[in-house]
Amino acid sequence: MNDAAPAPRRARVRAPELIGKGGWLNTGGKEYTLTDLRGRIVILDFWTFCCVNCLHVLDELRELEERHRDTVVIIGVHSPKFVHEAEHQAVVDAVERYEVEHPVLDDPELATWKQYAVRAWPTLVVIDPEGYVVAQHAGEGHAHAIETLVAELEAEHEAKGTLRRGDGPYVPPEPVATDLRFPGKALRLPGGTFLVSDTTRHQLVELAADGETVLRRIGSGERGFGPDSFSEPQGLALLPDGTVAVADTVNHAIRTFDPETGEIATVAGTGKQWWQGSATSGPARDVDLSSPWDVAWWQDRLWIAMAGVHQLWTYDPATGAVEAVAGTTNEGLVDGPVAEAWFAQPSGLAAGGDRLWVADSETSAVRWLDTDLVVHTAVGTGLFDFGHRDGDAAQALLQHPLGVTALPDGSVAVSDTYNQALRRYDPATGEVTTLATDLREPSDAVLVGGEGSGDPEIVVVESARHRLTRLRLPEEAVRVESVAHRTQRAATEVGPGKLSLDVIFQAPAGQKLDLRYGPSTRLLVSSTPPELLASGDGADTDLSRELVFADGVTEGVLHVSAMAASCDDDPAIEYPACHVHQQDWGVPVRVVEGGTGRLALVLAGMDEAAAG
Repeated sequence: MNDAAPAPRRARVRAPELIGKGGWLNTGGKEYTLTDLRGRIVILDFWTFCCVNCLHVLDELRELEERHRDTVVIIGVHSPKFVHEAEHQAVVDAVERYEVEHPVLDDPELATWKQYAVRAWPTLVVIDPEGYVVAQHAGEGHAHAIETLVAELEAEHEAKGTLRRGDGPYVPPEPVATDLRFPGKALRLPGGTFLVSDTTRHQLVELAADGETVLRRIGSGERGFGPDSFSEPQGLALLPDGTVAVADTVNHAIRTFDPETGEIATVAGTGKQWWQGSATSGPARDVDLSSPWDVAWWQDRLWIAMAGVHQLWTYDPATGAVEAVAGTTNEGLVDGPVAEAWFAQPSGLAAGGDRLWVADSETSAVRWLDTDLVVHTAVGTGLFDFGHRDGDAAQALLQHPLGVTALPDGSVAVSDTYNQALRRYDPATGEVTTLATDLREPSDAVLVGGEGSGDPEIVVVESARHRLTRLRLPEEAVRVESVAHRTQRAATEVGPGKLSLDVIFQAPAGQKLDLRYGPSTRLLVSSTPPELLASGDGADTDLSRELVFADGVTEGVLHVSAMAASCDDDPAIEYPACHVHQQDWGVPVRVVEGGTGRLALVLAGMDEAAAG
């Protein structure tokens, strides 16, 4: 028996201070330093509210947060991608919208992000009770590893006398009384009333034809997956049998609601989140889904905007089966046959005759499928270009749209969420115009009227104003000054020629790589523009890759997607639990003489690996 003390497994790296010009939320107005939190285990969650993967992590952390409330302080560090996300009120709204029940530091200039050398949303950093960084994890799927680490830190620092138990710094905001709270999507029922997904209250609400009077509420209002509960519902679609399909987003399920009987049923999803390696087709109740955000009936099937995995799926009520149809799970903007196309968090769908319109939010794009199942882009260029620019669609810019609405003339209205505007794309002219501005985070719109009775009206879901707003569609668009943006993250300067790419993954304590069925890792690399890389793109199982930049292309974005699977490493466990860790990075790069020849990205590892 060896009683020698184990070798130290962590380097002693002092955690940088927390700074952010936006100040603190959920603390009752108090500002905190790491010194104030000494004696507690601190988990920094670098997130931004546009990012569905960040929302997944918020849900992953809820149970840990409750179980270790007297020893662990989770601090959300809000680090914006889009210009709108740098606005303080937008962060305040998001913290309430997603029920973030821990302090949040608003860091609009990415000051703390840079201090911790973060490269991706989401990233989790664990700080021990003495103020040292002990672990860093990028992406989703790390809750189990962090739970294990927290238990170790509690025992270690309890024994040392450096653990301080007690109430945390979280102070809940005062509740606000409104009929709706951050509504997501809306549907006009055959009788002329409106059904609205009241997202933050986990309900559906039926409003009278005036769009204001509450007729009834559907669901208990408590977050859950029971017969009378939802969890942040979003998209709604009328099915041929008269029931309504509901994208029950955080339950990772498709539910139905019968307006006549009031019955709620589950038709697709298990309530568990889909991970790489899970089934992508089969009996709908047996297949996991991932953050379904919107639904639409088109071509005799229910189409599902599966925001969590950057795909479009279908559900066929006739067979009771689901199937992943469009998208590869890689995040980006690539057109072509559905099996080869890339999406980036599709969040809005609308059936318009022979086209299925898609609001592809993270690429600030409007996409569409034709009946031959080929994906096209109408507006948008990629993950890092956005703004508010009208005119020819090839030059027009949107900012994180969440909704699309098919109009009678074949054009499409776009809920241009982060531009606070309603836009219109006309395929006949190839032009983008602005229909209305000064909306508050519009997330959907419903067409009403116009059937031979004058100009149609459109009812907009103003999510951050907690209401439906009725607008008359003008004959001419509102003129606005053009604004273009790129993501504010600084480009990494890389040297010409070869670049060594290393994705660092260290199996968490108590786990090992899962090699039972072959390699348990995957690395996919591509670039925008594609001409940036002369070689090194494509998929392989090795987490290290040599990339070669092409001559003459000096700027672009490297798209890196990594996955690793690990299982509990304990011979006493008959059926060990396995865990998937995955993350997508979009790394802006600039090719310059003297630039770095190595790019290291941390999927999961201790701080000494992150510094490599």
